[in-house]
Amino acid sequence: MHIIAYRFFGEIMALAEAILVCLTDRPMSGYDLAKTFDASIGFFWRASHQQVYRELARLRDKGLVESREIEQSGRPNRIIHTITGAGEDIVHLWSLKPCRMPSVKDELLVKLYALDNVDIPVLHEQLDIRLDQHRAKLAAYHRIKEKFYDGQNLTRAQKGKLIALTMGISNESQMVKTLGKAITMLGEIDE
Repeated sequence: MHIIAYRFFGEIMALAEAILVCLTDRPMSGYDLAKTFDASIGFFWRASHQQVYRELARLRDKGLVESREIEQSGRPNRIIHTITGAGEDIVHLWSLKPCRMPSVKDELLVKLYALDNVDIPVLHEQLDIRLDQHRAKLAAYHRIKEKFYDGQNLTRAQKGKLIALTMGISNESQMVKTLGKAITMLGEIDE
């Protein structure tokens, strides 16, 4: 059954998998899903709200998500999406596939390769901005960890999220250190 479902639905793009994973927590409206996506999986997988809504429609068409409309007075009706058994099967089968190393597409790194042909003060400023961005993300990760995970009795699902968050904290900590070193090295070039 699982293999048949997998062959029938074919390869699923990572956005679809990310949405299905979000829906394993609880049924959600498209708006709630997009907000949850922004505040959790969105830290390591980017998608616009429009992309999330389009993918939800595809998942519904494939029978991986069911949607039901809830009437509300004085407001637009709300559509709640729930992962189906077939959707859960797809998540399980997807989890069996090996993960590829993510590709890196970073303009800042390419600019460093062109050091003889770039404006050093501007590049230094761009490194400072990137350092501030990573510090902000690291601080956000620490706040999330403190608020939702420290001192809590965690479920299995929460433990998985904590592991991902811990890896994110480690990555951001390393980027803060590496960018600090890069800024120092760039400053030494100017001298």
